[in-house]
Amino acid sequence: MFRIIQKRKIWYGLSLLFLIPGIISLILWGLKLGNDFTGGSLLEYKFSAQPEISAISEKITPLDLGKFSISPVGSDGITVKLKPIDQETVDKITKAVQEKYVDAQILSFESIGPTIGAELRQKAFMMTGLVLLGILLYVTYVFRGVSKNSPVSSWTFGGATIIALFHDALVVIGIVSILGHFFNFEVDTLFVTALLTVIGFSVHDTIVVFDRIRERLRVSYGHTFETTVNESINQTIIRSINTSATVLIVLLALYLFGGESLRDFVLVLLIGITAGTYSSIFIASPLLITWEKIRAKTGR
Repeated sequence: MFRIIQKRKIWYGLSLLFLIPGIISLILWGLKLGNDFTGGSLLEYKFSAQPEISAISEKITPLDLGKFSISPVGSDGITVKLKPIDQETVDKITKAVQEKYVDAQILSFESIGPTIGAELRQKAFMMTGLVLLGILLYVTYVFRGVSKNSPVSSWTFGGATIIALFHDALVVIGIVSILGHFFNFEVDTLFVTALLTVIGFSVHDTIVVFDRIRERLRVSYGHTFETTVNESINQTIIRSINTSATVLIVLLALYLFGGESLRDFVLVLLIGITAGTYSSIFIASPLLITWEKIRAKTGR
């Protein structure tokens, strides 16, 4: 049996090794915001049939437009989202697209102003905050009867879950900040979507471990709380790793072969789900023991 709980200080230290560089990067450089948040331009094209996104990307990349994204629209159209551009640049893009697809027609050219970007940013933060609050209340409610057999309350289970989620979010945001400074990785609404997906996956994994702890508390007479938690983690660790591994294999395939438009989104998921699996096993449950130790010392 692995002595996971007994070595919790090591796991906390490993987390700090990933968190501290990211936090420093956030303080120094922040996040490199994409067009969804800062404003930009949106071009829409129509074709006689659905074009190949990769072929169009190859044609307009040499124009030095900075980071851009191409998305399909219906069965015969695409949109190109990029930094603010003028009409001359629009003409260059259109010419490049028509070199590959002669039948291409530009339907619209719109500018996304910074006001819309600020509104999106505000909604993204609000949505993330509401999700975390909802998770805290849900976990606390689900584990409401655990205090009968446990030295910690259901609120402790909820609090440990939220701290683990903050851990995952900070790991992702910190790494993205570093990537943004050194590799021009931009944050857009897809990043927010990926972050919320990571939170959902992580809380699911954490609840599975916590549920096993609750079951073991009912039958582990004579065992200390630390021993019971450690046994519960050992009983679920293989399941958690196997589940995450199958997801990561699929995401890795998407990252390598899924195309440019999906790459950043998938990368965030790869980082986040790896961090989420780690925190569910090595952070969330050890936090229960840490809190129980603090409570025993303070007498609260």
